[in-house]
Amino acid sequence: MAAEDLPSEFDVVILGTGLAESVVAAACARVGQRLLHLDRRSYYAANWASFTFNGLLTWIQNHQESQAEEEVKDWSHLLEEGEALIYLCNPDPASIRNLQVFCFTSEEDDEEEEAQKPDSANTEKEKAVSQNAVEETSETDAAGLNGEETKEKPEETADRGKEEAEQQEAQEQVADEPHPSAAQNQSELTKKKISYALLVKEGRRFNIDLVSKLMYSRGSLVDLLIKSNVSRYAEFKNVTRILTYRHGNIEQVPCSRADVFASRQLSVVEKRKLMRFLTSCVEETEDQQAYDGRPYSEFLRDQQLGDSLQHFLLHSIAMVTEDATTEQGLAATRHFLRCLGRYGNTPFLFPVYGLGEIPQCFCRMCAVFGGIYCLRHSVDCLLVDKNTNRCKAVIDSQGQRISCSHFVVEDGYVGEDRKKATTPSRFLSRAVLITDGSVLPSDTDQQVSVVTVPPIAEGCPAVKMVELCSSTMTCIPGTYLVHLTCQSVGSAYEDLSPVVTRCFQTPDSPDKESRPSVLWCFYFNMVDGSGVEVEGHNLPSNVYVCAGPDANLGHEQTIKQAQLIFHKILPEEDFCPPAPNPEDIIYDGENTSSTGDEDKDGGETKDEAREEDKVKVEEQIVQTEE
Repeated sequence: MAAEDLPSEFDVVILGTGLAESVVAAACARVGQRLLHLDRRSYYAANWASFTFNGLLTWIQNHQESQAEEEVKDWSHLLEEGEALIYLCNPDPASIRNLQVFCFTSEEDDEEEEAQKPDSANTEKEKAVSQNAVEETSETDAAGLNGEETKEKPEETADRGKEEAEQQEAQEQVADEPHPSAAQNQSELTKKKISYALLVKEGRRFNIDLVSKLMYSRGSLVDLLIKSNVSRYAEFKNVTRILTYRHGNIEQVPCSRADVFASRQLSVVEKRKLMRFLTSCVEETEDQQAYDGRPYSEFLRDQQLGDSLQHFLLHSIAMVTEDATTEQGLAATRHFLRCLGRYGNTPFLFPVYGLGEIPQCFCRMCAVFGGIYCLRHSVDCLLVDKNTNRCKAVIDSQGQRISCSHFVVEDGYVGEDRKKATTPSRFLSRAVLITDGSVLPSDTDQQVSVVTVPPIAEGCPAVKMVELCSSTMTCIPGTYLVHLTCQSVGSAYEDLSPVVTRCFQTPDSPDKESRPSVLWCFYFNMVDGSGVEVEGHNLPSNVYVCAGPDANLGHEQTIKQAQLIFHKILPEEDFCPPAPNPEDIIYDGENTSSTGDEDKDGGETKDEAREEDKVKVEEQIVQTEE
């Protein structure tokens, strides 16, 4: 909506389109609140956003350029008697810092072409096949590798006959090979053609998240998506495997029963010990209570588990640090086990097209129920009633006074002098890599993996890595998109580059052969939102602060915070109730008498229908393996 068309009165005004703000917006609009949702940025999701490769380059450039401080406008002439002004800030410069970009691939394809010019006709044939493979990966599966090879330029009759014979022989060979081999061959061919120019050319096919998280299949976000029926706006894929970095190598972690018994890394005795331990973790016992307050690592050692099992349980199943207590470790292990098997052999889901889709899905629900959206538009200040200490209106960037009963704001807009005096802001270290292969190659190139990397040296942080394949629609075929996250100790480059050089091939890597190559990488630090509280700041009583992304792999804190804010605003209302079926909606002027009779006789049938809809939604939430 254009700024000049904004109404002058709302029940709730929300500034910022991050995940927490978007969930609050959807929940309020769903129960009939008049809602205005603003963001000064030109894109949705704030620090939860996803960008194309070209969009990310523009975003990086905007952050690296020195931005002149905006002149604070004086809106005091809009004050009425008994009112005071509270000015807000620009969130971007404070929340993202230490940006560093590296490109390790060739700038153009010309170097390869010049190197291939002296070669024979056979080499030219290989070049044509390689180029066709790059084109074809965007449209077909690996099994169709030779589909474009017949589109050769016409040459002399003898050469054409020779080429056709070679093509037929190659097709017969591919037909005899299993599908994974064809996928690997295609991947090898596309690797040769991946340059920076190609990344830019295909940039719109990337969806790169600023934040790296996964969705626990029985976590609060998935439950909310199902309950509210927002899941219909998105598609999801299973995370197919859990990996860990141990003794200089990447190993697969057996976590489900099938994985444990199929594992070649564990002996029969270790498999039995692991299954026995996981079974005992389901419910709390007196033996476990005896370790309350003691480290979880000590508890694991006393269970007579070997080093490998202790490593898997501590770092890859519980995903806690060495100093985590036994209560924390067991709670995380139980949550992991509860989520297993709901949608696949791991506890995690990932949204197709990236995590930036999730805030936009809730914004879409809000808009469906009457919420008004305006990007590139902000709130400059709040108008506060001095007597009640409540925000009675806001003044937007155009100078319009907009009355509201409640105001929800992203924490970056609130100045440090207004925030609750707690510990200094913490930061996350983030790295985004585009690579030409998986950290652990397998018989398919469509693996979605989460990798846990314990501290590689004393004083170093533990790192969580998420590796995404092209079927998640976040990168082009022949590449992988890798996200690394940890708590900041130094800059993002200082924290994460040692892990990158060990797991991938870069100019600084000691091993140049056995690791996938990094084509392009980006390091930055982001504010950790885990310490931000909803209330308690030097703000009016009806102003609520939403935190940004935190270091946890899941979304529990964000959804809990959104639910808390909603119940502060509307304590009697249900949080994100299911959307009505279209046939149940009664429009103004319709005769409702017959509907009431049907409700009396058919209420049980409607309940059954809703249960069927819920089952359908749960089935729809994963659209992967088919």
